[in-house]
Parts: sequence; C-alpha cells; structure tokens
Amino acid sequence: MDKKIALIGFGEAGRTFAGAGQWGASACAYDVLLDDPDMQAALADTGVGFQATLAEVLDGAPLILSLVTADQAPLVAQAAAKIIAPGTFYCDMNSVAPQTKQASAGAIEAAGAYYVDVAVMAPVNPARLAVPLLLAGGRAGQAQALLAAMGFENMRIVGEEVGRASAIKMIRSVMVKGMEALTAECVLAAQQAGVLEEVLASLDASEKPKPWEDRADYNLDRMMIHGQRRAAEMEEVVKTLEGLGTGAMMTRGTVERQRAIGDLGLKQPHDGLTHKIEQVNQKGGMQKA
Repeated sequence: MDKKIALIGFGEAGRTFAGAGQWGASACAYDVLLDDPDMQAALADTGVGFQATLAEVLDGAPLILSLVTADQAPLVAQAAAKIIAPGTFYCDMNSVAPQTKQASAGAIEAAGAYYVDVAVMAPVNPARLAVPLLLAGGRAGQAQALLAAMGFENMRIVGEEVGRASAIKMIRSVMVKGMEALTAECVLAAQQAGVLEEVLASLDASEKPKPWEDRADYNLDRMMIHGQRRAAEMEEVVKTLEGLGTGAMMTRGTVERQRAIGDLGLKQPHDGLTHKIEQVNQKGGMQKA
C-alpha cells in the first residue's frame, strides 16, 4: 500500500492514532527511540512501518504529523525543512507557543511545503481519533480533508494565521494547568494541617457553577476593587503554607497578580468582562499585572 502518512514521533499520540485508525502499512514512523522494546512492540501491534532516518520516513508521504516533545518540535521542523518535498502537508501537532510554530512554519514553507498549526485540545485517550483538533494556516482546509480521510472526526478551523490554534491551547492551559497546580498546593497543605475534609467541604459549600465568562468577570471585578487587600491576605497564606513546609509557589504568584491589578486603582470596574479588560489594559495593566 502507498504511504499515506508519516509520523515523526511514535509515542502515546502516534500509537493511539495509528491503532484507532488501523493505518497499518499506510503509515510509517520515525522516532529516536525506535530501538526501544516498547516502541518495537507498539509498531508490531499497529502494523505501522518504520524508518531509521527522518529523510526515509518523509520520502513519498503527502501528509506528515509531527508528534514529538515540545523541546524537539522546532528542531524537527528545521530538520524536516531541509528534506521535505514541495506540496507536502506538515501538521505540527505539538504543544508549543505560537511563536515557535510561526518560526517552524517559515522554514517548512520556504521549502515549498504546507505548514498547518494543529492544537490537540484534550488527552488522546480515550478520545483517540475523536479528540478535538483546532487547525490554523492557509492550507488548513485541505489538511482537514486529509486528516478526515485518515479517520480524524472532530476538527475545527480557527483561522488562516499560523499560531492561532496554538494560542488557544496555550492560553487555555493557563487556567487548566493552573487550576491543577493550585489544587495540589491547596490539598497538600490542607492534609498537612489536618483540615483536608473541612477545606473541601467549605469549597463545596461556596462553589456556584457559572459560565466561564461570568466567573472571569466576577474574579476580575474583585481583583480590581480589592486586589491590594487580597494581596495582603495572600501573603499570610504564603506564611501558612511555608510554615507547613508544603510550598507556596502558586500562592506567591497570586500575591503578585492581585497586588498588580489592585495597584491600578480601578475601584469602579465597568460592566462586562471585555470592558473590565479594556480598563486594565488602558492603565498599562498588561505590563504591570
């Protein structure tokens, strides 16, 4: 069967996609860990072929998925740009900054290939080929058709500008990964203090589910009006956590953010989230806060 897709990186994502789509011999992989027994077992299980060099895996493949670690993503793109065939679609599915993807796009497109910014918006398991994908780039529509032919089911084009999909994912991670880190900081301290059940019960009692726009509007409103006072309170929280020995990295950042917005002196926030954001920006808040 003709090679339809090349996989640069055959970790969890590559293995999951190949297995779910039953790509078999229509796919070929390259990975620096190809000699690893687990990697060999995964290749055998999926029936995917493999090549010992990047040049060999790219040869003849109209569609390339880059699925490597974040630190390797720009290096792989630069290396691929030196050998990629014109007209090839290079889908960068790595979790990297928009600027990183824009630099990679410059190299790939200079070689006459088509670079597509793809953001994977959820864990690949258990969603597999139904995992939400955001696509951006001038050839995103054509890439979407190629990916659909390989079995991907849940895709949305978010613009023609490379980096837009990545920006959505990266900025969303501020909240998602930040909440994870805050959760760890909270429960580790609560357990150490012997008050875990009480803290969790208090959070349950105060939690009122709202749309994120409403939550963000309320949170920014409180910081604009009470940021200085809340920063002072959070300094005491830092002391509490440090006294327990569980660490206060996230909370120290909260002190800085609360104080920076409180110091802007915006005691009469405008109605609506976007208007509040405009107030903060007009005060130079993007630099200060």
